Amino acid sequence: MDTRTVTTADPPVLRPRERQLSEFTELARTVQESGLMRRRLGWYWTQFAVVTVGLLATFAAFVLVGHSWWQLVVAALLALLLGQAMFLGHDAAHRQIFASGRWNDWGSLVIANLYAGMSYGWWQHKHSRHHAKPNQVGADPDIDMDVLRFHNEDGPRPVRTGLRRWFREHQGWFFFPLLLLEGLNLHLSGVKTIFGRGPVKRRPVEIAFITLRLGGYLGLVFWLLPFGMAVAFLAVQLALFGLYMGMVFAPNHKGMPIVPRDSKIDFLRRQVLMSRNIRGGRLTDVAMGGLNYQIEHHLFPSMPRPNLRQVQPLVRDFCRAHGIHYTEVSAARSYRTVVQYLNRVGLGARDPFECPITAQYRVAR
Repeated sequence: MDTRTVTTADPPVLRPRERQLSEFTELARTVQESGLMRRRLGWYWTQFAVVTVGLLATFAAFVLVGHSWWQLVVAALLALLLGQAMFLGHDAAHRQIFASGRWNDWGSLVIANLYAGMSYGWWQHKHSRHHAKPNQVGADPDIDMDVLRFHNEDGPRPVRTGLRRWFREHQGWFFFPLLLLEGLNLHLSGVKTIFGRGPVKRRPVEIAFITLRLGGYLGLVFWLLPFGMAVAFLAVQLALFGLYMGMVFAPNHKGMPIVPRDSKIDFLRRQVLMSRNIRGGRLTDVAMGGLNYQIEHHLFPSMPRPNLRQVQPLVRDFCRAHGIHYTEVSAARSYRTVVQYLNRVGLGARDPFECPITAQYRVAR
């Protein structure tokens, strides 16, 4: 009888980078096998039909209300519907709707440019950079703004005048009021890009759609309404649209750890640790366009929006099993955190909410 002993080789010892890559590969395989990456064309066509009918109904109400200050209510409804349209444009830009990249591009062009009057090309370039390196200094355009200071990683900026110093130290309280100007800023930034030298893939199409949408919209409003009422209508619509967009996007990353310039973090931890989910039910899903599942969206940006709710427990359990901090709070708490964070940054605090994980990666490996 052969009594030789058969030995089993020890499993290979993975280096930290290899282990982290293996972790995300494991999670991605599980998600893929769950079927949650499959397209949801029926759901999206329904959403598109609802938004289109809603916009047509709002146009009818605008015409029927006529010279009445009830038009400000119509303007508020229009702001909400345009926000819902932009969520669809966002999903198409992330290749969530169609299998064809060309179809998704044209879907985004129609929804963003023709429906909402925003440049798809400008937004896509900016948003892609954000997704690649959220909250990283020098890489994420969402934390690089002139009016507000989102980090002191490069050291506090000198502020000499008393008024500017006071504003900087209290900037958190001004964040949400400033969002009332964000709607105008979104339109102007897009127009500046498509008529300038910015990176735009289908510039002639964008120029045609934006010109038709904004020119036709302004012409209609000033034709049907007295000048003062028309100005008030536009002011309410743009202000509430900007506020709506800002209140949806702000809780996702503002006040989460800032990643220094020289840090290199694996994809899984980069997307989870720098993102924040908003707790809520179906109404929250609708109001925030699915972006309340920010962690899942950043990990799987091409996953159809209605599947994010289903994949959340899987991702949350996986993070817990691997010791990765998973942040989920109420909307009220997220807004409070944003204000507190910005005020501390304005006072000169460096990395006020520093994460120990990001500190480990300050020196590239």
